[in-house]
Amino acid sequence: MSINKDSLKASDNIALGNASQKGDFEDAASVRAYLADADELEAAVQADAVFGEINEGGPNYKNVSLAGTVMLMVKAQIGLGVLSIPSVFQAMGIVPGVILLIFIGCLTHWAGYMVGKFKLRHPEVYSVADVGYMLGGRVGQEFLATAYWLFMTCVAGSGMLGISIALNAISMHGTCTAVFVAIAAIIVFAVSSIQTLEKLSWISWVGVFSITISLMIVTIGVGIQDRPAAAPEVGDWMKDVVVFGHPTFATAMSCVGSLLFAFAGMPSYFAVVAEMRNPKRFPLALFITQMFMYALYLAVGIVVYWYCGQYVASPALGSAGPLLKKVAYGIVLPALIASSVLYTHMPAKYIFVRLLRGTDDLSKNTKKHYIVWFSCVAACTLFSYVIASAIPVFGGLVGLVGALFGSILCLGMESGMWFYDFWALRKSERTMKYRLAFAMAAIVGFCGIFICGAGTYGAVEDIKIGYAANGGTKPWSCADNSGSVPK
Repeated sequence: MSINKDSLKASDNIALGNASQKGDFEDAASVRAYLADADELEAAVQADAVFGEINEGGPNYKNVSLAGTVMLMVKAQIGLGVLSIPSVFQAMGIVPGVILLIFIGCLTHWAGYMVGKFKLRHPEVYSVADVGYMLGGRVGQEFLATAYWLFMTCVAGSGMLGISIALNAISMHGTCTAVFVAIAAIIVFAVSSIQTLEKLSWISWVGVFSITISLMIVTIGVGIQDRPAAAPEVGDWMKDVVVFGHPTFATAMSCVGSLLFAFAGMPSYFAVVAEMRNPKRFPLALFITQMFMYALYLAVGIVVYWYCGQYVASPALGSAGPLLKKVAYGIVLPALIASSVLYTHMPAKYIFVRLLRGTDDLSKNTKKHYIVWFSCVAACTLFSYVIASAIPVFGGLVGLVGALFGSILCLGMESGMWFYDFWALRKSERTMKYRLAFAMAAIVGFCGIFICGAGTYGAVEDIKIGYAANGGTKPWSCADNSGSVPK
């Protein structure tokens, strides 16, 4: 809410100079009183293109700092995809795997940058559904809204599955796996119900530190232990490190989907930048995030695969020995919870904003506000729980989500955003800078379409193989999914 104090001061002086009656002086005094409170009023009420007037009496949706933004983005990226990177290197070979990881990282860095710039050019945009409406009208809005909601909730489901694996590893399959998934869903619902990202940024800090420490333990552990956990317990064993692999087309595309999943934080970036104090600093936050991702992904992927070879596990935390496996899963548990929480909170927030947008209930703590909010969180949590229970193959689920939804939301959509803003300049703008930007947008868009089709096929085949390898893993199964107890 902008207050023109200069014009008010001018009217105040005119009112005092021309005052000839008591009422005139009272009017002028009221103007002065208003001026005295102007600064307090500006601090108490802010106008936002999405959330409307943000008052002290309601939740503050514009209070995420630069450091908080980095933590939210890092946690959105690092959550689950990193756990499948060593397995990708095993399938592709370490050299092609590293090249592919860097290539996917560059594509997603460009896409993330487009999210920040598009939000600044169109401040009324809150989610990918708003982008869909701009690109394709109501059909585009509903298509991207559905893809976004399914992507986020499926990622949350992957996180719940990861939590059940961790609890099984820690407890040596202490109870039915289906019970562990249900426990994960209850925890996620409780924490996801916190209303603002600013208040949730603490869980991102905890999550980033816990998964980083856990990965370092595994990375160091596989280097100093006698043999990987999956290797023969006694006798000699041979390690096979593939420099250049010969995967089938389906396996290669499933690997591409898994790597895209590791960088697939873009759909959440609109919600993050919408709650930043200073959205103009988003590119800096993105740069810090991507550099951290490159360093961590390459270090973990290369070292773990180099020392484990064909005995690398998915998730990667199972690659260490039995003791380190328990320690690593115990430390990473907060990170798995944080991933599920963020990817439940954001789609719930999207539905919440869409239902209450334009009403006072959106930014005020009314009864309707709370009923709608908790209902949205519960619906997202329930769907994620069903996904975690119905597709209990971690690697396959990660690849499927990355290929089917990540390709659309992390590559294709951002390409469309660039063309939406700059397509009209194709005849008048002949500079090399424009041509390079045009080519980049076209390449990213093509990659998104290709990965969506071919990657989904590969992921489905990977899931079939996973089911067969596990003797027909069943949905809502009580069987151990962490490899901690003999079958």
